[in-house]
Amino acid sequence: MTPKRKVMMFIAMSLDGYIATKDESLEWLFKHEGDGDNGYEAFYDTIDTVIMGRKTYEWIKNKMSGDYPYKGKENYIFSASLTGEKGDVIFANEDPVSFTEQLKKQEGKDIWIVGGGELLLPLIKEKVVDEMIIAVAPTLIGNGIPLFNEGEYELDLELMGTRRFDDFAELHYRVKKE
Repeated sequence: MTPKRKVMMFIAMSLDGYIATKDESLEWLFKHEGDGDNGYEAFYDTIDTVIMGRKTYEWIKNKMSGDYPYKGKENYIFSASLTGEKGDVIFANEDPVSFTEQLKKQEGKDIWIVGGGELLLPLIKEKVVDEMIIAVAPTLIGNGIPLFNEGEYELDLELMGTRRFDDFAELHYRVKKE
């Protein structure tokens, strides 16, 4: 029997829980030393599917230089306004919970939720997310875009491990489903 695919969150945040400043800057993140790629390449090898919201996709396209960073993976972008396929991505205009549950039933490697916020909230509320790997940066930014949006939900986690990547602390949690 093929093992079930997992929905993974792999992200960096400030010690006070933000993934970007109010103006969507990540400059604060690059002020601190990590250790190599902070485990990114090893994680990236475990996934074959990337899902993200339209805002995260547009930020990547507008702010990152070079080629689209997730080429060679299945890329699904959740958007109410964009449809069809464009280059390396497929736009999905449907419920992210049921869509992601269907992806989990297909054969393949794990599924990575890129970013946080609006897409992450329903996936957390419905316990679609299986594991969270959060790299905590040694900085406080005071305000900005939080990793976890406010909402009516409660989620219990089991700590699977911690690792240190120089100034960063990585927390690896499994979502308790029962």
